[in-house]
Amino acid sequence: MNQRIQLASVDDQRNAEARETVRRRISWPANLTPANVTYHSHGHALLLGSERDTRQAARALQGRGLASLTLMFTAPNAADVDDEVNDSDLLAATEILTTQALTRAQSEKLHINGHLGAFNATLNNDEPLNLARALIGRETFDLILDLNATPCLSVELPPPGYVVVDWQQAEARSTALEQFAELMGEFDKPRYFQVNSDLCAHSSSGNVGCTRCLDVCPADAISSIQGRIESRIEIDPFLCQGVGSCTSACPTGAIEFRLPETRRQQDTLSAWLGAYREAGGQAPVLRFITHDSQDAERALGAVPAGHVIDAPLEELGAAGHDQWLTALAAGAAEVRIQLHPNMPARLSAFLTDQVAQAHALLGALGHDRARVTLIEVADAEARDALPTLTPLTETPLNLPEPEKRARFNRVLARLAELGSPSGERVAMPLGAAYGAIQVDSDACTLCHACVSNCPTPALKSGGKTPALSFLEADCVQCGLCEQACPENAITLMPGFLASSARETRHICHEEAAFECINCGKPFATVSTVATIKQKLANHPYFAGEAMIRLEMCEDCRVKDVWKTMIRDPDAQLKV
Repeated sequence: MNQRIQLASVDDQRNAEARETVRRRISWPANLTPANVTYHSHGHALLLGSERDTRQAARALQGRGLASLTLMFTAPNAADVDDEVNDSDLLAATEILTTQALTRAQSEKLHINGHLGAFNATLNNDEPLNLARALIGRETFDLILDLNATPCLSVELPPPGYVVVDWQQAEARSTALEQFAELMGEFDKPRYFQVNSDLCAHSSSGNVGCTRCLDVCPADAISSIQGRIESRIEIDPFLCQGVGSCTSACPTGAIEFRLPETRRQQDTLSAWLGAYREAGGQAPVLRFITHDSQDAERALGAVPAGHVIDAPLEELGAAGHDQWLTALAAGAAEVRIQLHPNMPARLSAFLTDQVAQAHALLGALGHDRARVTLIEVADAEARDALPTLTPLTETPLNLPEPEKRARFNRVLARLAELGSPSGERVAMPLGAAYGAIQVDSDACTLCHACVSNCPTPALKSGGKTPALSFLEADCVQCGLCEQACPENAITLMPGFLASSARETRHICHEEAAFECINCGKPFATVSTVATIKQKLANHPYFAGEAMIRLEMCEDCRVKDVWKTMIRDPDAQLKV
């Protein structure tokens, strides 16, 4: 299924017409009335940096309608003084403003968090000092302008209202100051995500498992909140900026992007490719691109080649390797991801990892890894290049399952049918949600703590028969089963098994049932009873003949206790 394309047979005009047919017939899904997050800013601004820079910025911002300007000197002045800056004039122009100089030690203790309309600035001494309350009599600042060489709030994507400016860049600072002065009033943005805690593999029984969403968020909007027993994932909607990498990294679908939802994106991609083929299009290439990049190309008059179909995203992280491979399984010849300038480092690393996962899966299933590629900024040649391989299929792809993992398992099954799976376990990038478990039968007592902690249907009990079964296709390698096992009988085996055995449930361990010595009812396994007897051998409650109660079912055990109490009412007082 890796047949080469005959370049002479591709008609670009016909492809362009087919693409326009697709756009007219099927719209890219969007939430018409998404839930919003509202910011309220009264214009109380905090300026951070050296005294000279902050006073210059304050002078430029005076008279622009901001409610107050507070200057906090957190760095020494630069040694080389700009000839155009007269410090005495600068001081006179800003002397009425509230100022506070911090020592180097105090600057290191300065802690800032929050968002537009609600920034907390605190000096973390023995008794934390709220600087907004101390300096301007308010609980918070509304917006912050940071002029330090190293920002006080070191986040890849600063929260809305936190503006970082290099004061030496005159053109950039002029634009930034204009935008900063406009951050006053009421602002709405979409609530980009939705969370289903029932699907989350982050924590169970006090153990912490999957942390993939925490690892990839460049805005630090996701946190693990420790409850009395369990931890839970929380996303701050005011900090979230819609990068979407958390939704793509989440293996269970517990976090889902809303603009649009993952399922709707997948269904639309499949429908687009079907409509493109019906309209006579050839060798379709799906390009994932942000709305901003798409608008920038149009402004320059750039029109992609006819075979390139754009899937517009709020941010590239909103589609990961599951969606890219969905496109290939639905008939795309290639998938290209269009990079853009100023991408956060964690987003770039995430995309690189997702491409590595896609390549590993394609290779394991017998397909050319070149079908998924990253396109560098402004690389029009790579964007428009004809694919070197024909599409894998012309058969529509239907994904009826609502669950993310089940849908992707169907995609992988389609790719396996279209390729030549290796039949072996293939190494995946570190942290990938593919793998199996190894169960030590000598240690396992079939207590099923692993089953109760597994967030997916991967692990199941044997029902009426004492057994533990496992379905690798559903395992997301969260590690909760490994941590929950009291006998340390489970070991994770990362890697993708390119075989139909991945889709088959098998028995990891089973035993004969232990039957109650009184009534004959099966109530546990032989190893469980033996382990309990060993651990309770010295317990006074089970001393002497009472030890045989451990070989009784729950009903017979209670009856035996009552019989003993009737014969000897004081027996319980001796324990």
